[in-house]
Amino acid sequence: MEISPIEQTALGTHVAHQLRYLVITGQLTPGQRLIEQALAGQFGVSRGPIRDALRELAQEGLLESRHRGYFVVGLREDDIEELYELRESLESLALRRTAMRATAADWGSLEQALSGMRDAADRHDAAEFAVADLVFHSQFYEMSGHRRLLSVWEHYLPTFTVLLQVTTAEDADLHPSVHSHAEILRLLRAGDVPAALSELSEHLLGASNRLRAAHQRSGQQGGL
Repeated sequence: MEISPIEQTALGTHVAHQLRYLVITGQLTPGQRLIEQALAGQFGVSRGPIRDALRELAQEGLLESRHRGYFVVGLREDDIEELYELRESLESLALRRTAMRATAADWGSLEQALSGMRDAADRHDAAEFAVADLVFHSQFYEMSGHRRLLSVWEHYLPTFTVLLQVTTAEDADLHPSVHSHAEILRLLRAGDVPAALSELSEHLLGASNRLRAAHQRSGQQGGL
């Protein structure tokens, strides 16, 4: 199990992200017990950030807290289905509200994020693409003007950040994904909300299918 060095800022967030990635990619296996002291030694931090990270992942359903400590739940097929169904429901509302509320500056921000994705795709940079992708989608929630909707998205954003890293890595060519995002934006700007929602549904279905394929391989190979 390879763990990257962590800067001495926002330690809990860094530890949580790395543990989340290890759990989702199957490098930490279901049923495995996670011991605070051992993890603190591996990450080179005190037990406080480890404890915070374990608690955060338990709230996300990736770990389970028992009387003897925290155990890996992992990502199951039904988890993938639930997560993407939830995201489609949330994002559909975000798109509908954005279509009614967006200003010229809002559309410009979305175009800028799309340009970032296109540039990353041209450079075959999956990591930068994933960052720009998340910026693009997160802006719909911010522009929706719905505080609670944004709050729910922000709760699940760390999980979807890792899921996006995994699915983006599955794409040999990122340009089809750029096209899908561009089509969602084009249809939304044109006022054709039903078509935009249909494109979003296809887009998320493709992402969930790629994640399922990676997940199935991880089960056969012992980790993504």
